[in-house]
Amino acid sequence: MHVVNSIYPSEAQIRGFLEPGPDGPIYMVNLLKFKPRAEYPDGRNSELTGAQAYDLYGQAVSVLLNEFGGAVVFEGDVQRLMLGEVEELWDKVAIAMYPSRQAMLAMMQSPRMQEIGIHRAAGLAGQLNIETGSAQRPVDATA
Repeated sequence: MHVVNSIYPSEAQIRGFLEPGPDGPIYMVNLLKFKPRAEYPDGRNSELTGAQAYDLYGQAVSVLLNEFGGAVVFEGDVQRLMLGEVEELWDKVAIAMYPSRQAMLAMMQSPRMQEIGIHRAAGLAGQLNIETGSAQRPVDATA
């Protein structure tokens, strides 16, 4: 398996995202890798780490996500690899719920997202976004 972290989707990925999706909410699994130091595209000096810059984005995007009917449903730092092998682990995993692909697209195109996205670009070395649909069966946390 070849894995490539990216900061922005390819044209093919954007086209796929614009196609009709599943009915109901989607859940985006985000595997995040941070730069050691934040590197702002506008060249500003910053003493922030990549994780700190991304946290600025994360705080603002959580508010924005709620405005578009979504929510961050999980966020946690990666502790270790339990199974399998990869050359390098991601730093954080986050799962965001959007009411639909259309809601996510509207949020991504909003002026506020464009404004806060600079912190995302400054902090991320790359990421994987994995779109999933709603659970096909109820999940029993006690099982």
